Amino acid sequence: MKRAEMIIDRAFKVSEVDKRIYGSFIEHLGRAVYDGIYQPGHPLSDEDGFRRDVLDMVKELQVPIVRYPGGNFVSNFFWEDSVGPVELRPARLDLAWRSLEKNEVGLNEFSKWAKKADTEVMMAINLGTRGIADACNLLEYCNHPGGTKYSDMRIAHGVKDPHNVKVWCLGNEMDGPWQLGHKTMHEYGRLAEETAKAMKLIDPTIELVSCGSSNLEMPTFPQWEATTLEYTYDHVDYVSMHQYYGNRNNDTADFFALSDDMDQFIRSVISTCDFVKAKKRGKKDINLSFDEWNVWFHSNAEDDDIMTNHPWQVAPALLEDMYDFEDAVLVGLMLITLMKHADRVKMACMAQLVNVIAPIMTECGGGKAWKQTIFYPFMHASKYGRGVVLQPVLNSPVHDTKTHEDVTDISSVAVWNEENEELTIFAVNRNVDEDLELITDIRSMEDYRVVEHIVMESSDMKICNSAGQELVAPKTVDRTRMDQGKMTSVLKKASWNVIRLAK
Repeated sequence: MKRAEMIIDRAFKVSEVDKRIYGSFIEHLGRAVYDGIYQPGHPLSDEDGFRRDVLDMVKELQVPIVRYPGGNFVSNFFWEDSVGPVELRPARLDLAWRSLEKNEVGLNEFSKWAKKADTEVMMAINLGTRGIADACNLLEYCNHPGGTKYSDMRIAHGVKDPHNVKVWCLGNEMDGPWQLGHKTMHEYGRLAEETAKAMKLIDPTIELVSCGSSNLEMPTFPQWEATTLEYTYDHVDYVSMHQYYGNRNNDTADFFALSDDMDQFIRSVISTCDFVKAKKRGKKDINLSFDEWNVWFHSNAEDDDIMTNHPWQVAPALLEDMYDFEDAVLVGLMLITLMKHADRVKMACMAQLVNVIAPIMTECGGGKAWKQTIFYPFMHASKYGRGVVLQPVLNSPVHDTKTHEDVTDISSVAVWNEENEELTIFAVNRNVDEDLELITDIRSMEDYRVVEHIVMESSDMKICNSAGQELVAPKTVDRTRMDQGKMTSVLKKASWNVIRLAK
C-alpha cells in the first residue's frame, strides 16, 4: 500500500476560521424559493408557509449566512416590488432566467425565514439596471431605525425593528456579457466606488463586497480585479470569487484535480489584491468572498430548453443537478481548499441551498425533502471545521491526470478548536485506483486521542441519492490507530475522510 506522511503542529497556525465560509445562497431562480423553502399548504409548512423539514436540514448544515436574492436575478430586481401587502405586489418578468416572478416572497419574508434558519442575510444590490439611489434606498429600508421615508415604509409594512443586514454585495458578475447591465471594468469600478461611498454614509458599520471575476476562465481575469479595486479599495472589504466545476469529460481523476485549479485561482486573486494594496500604499488587506462555488453541469441541456422554448413559467425546475458520489468528493476537496486559505477567504457561499444546484432537494408537487450526496461533506466541514486552521506539512505520492501534473494523492487540512479541545483532520484520497496509508505526526497535540473516523466511499462514482433512497451517506469506520503521538489511517481510494480527535 502506498504511504503518505503528514505533520500537524499547533504552532503551524494559518488563521481562525470565519464561520461565514460555510455560507450558502438562495436566488429567486427555479424552485429555490417557491416549492423549495416556501410552500404554503404543504403539511410540513409552518404558519408563514415555510417548509419545516427544509428548515431542519438547513439547521443541520449550520449555515451562518445566506446570499440573497441573486445571482443573475438581482441585476433586474426591483426591491420595492417585493415589500408591502402581498396582494398588491406586481408580477415581473425575470430576464435572467426567463421566468415569472410573482413577488410572493420578498425581503421581509426572507428575513423572517433567515431568523427561523438561524442565519444572517448577505444582501446583493442591483447595479445592473439600477444604481446608487436605489442601493441607498434599500439600505435605508433595511437598516435605518425610523423617521425617514424608507425606514418608515418598512415600519408601515409591519417590521418595526431594522433588519441590520451587515454584508452587501455591490452587484453580481458585472464582468459577464450575460449579465443585464454588463459593464466594463472602468464603468463598474466607478459605479461601485460611488455606491460604496454613499452606502457607508448611511451605515458605516456595513461590510461591502466588490464584484470580482465571474470565473477563472474570464478573458479579463485578473485585470478586472486590478482595475476595479483601484476604484473600490478604500471603500470595500472583500472582492468576490465565483467558480463551478463539472466532470464533462467523464474523467474522475482529472475531476478531482480541479481543486488545485481552485487553489491557484484563490492565490491569483490574493496576489492581485495585494498588488493594488501596494500600489495604493494601503494598510488594509482586501479579503475574499467566494460567494458562489459548487459542482454544476448535469442540468445544462434541460435548462437551455426550458428558458428558450418554455419561458415565463413560475418557478420552473431549473439547475436541478442530481449529484453523484464523485461530486461529493470534489465538494469536500473544495471545502478543504477554502479552509486552507482561511487567512484571506472570510466568506464563501455554496451555490445554492435548496433545489437549485443544491445539497437539499424537495420533490415537485409537494413531496418530501431529501439530502443529496454533497450535503454531507458540507455538513462535516461546517460542524467540525470551526476553530484555527493548522497548515499540514504533507509528503504525499503524486500522479498526473489528463490536464494536471503532480497531483498529490492526499489533500488535507486540520482545524483545531482549542476551546472545545478538539482537532479535526479533513482528508481526501484523490487516487482513484489505490488505497493509501496516511501517517500523521500529532505529537504537539498532547493527550489527543481518536474519537471517530468518518468516511464517504463508494465503488460506483456515479451513484446518487433520491427522495426514496439514500445510497450515499457517511459511516464510521475503524481504520485509524494511535501510537505514541503518531496516527496511522487507511484512506480508501477516492474517499472523503473526517478524522476527529479530542483531548
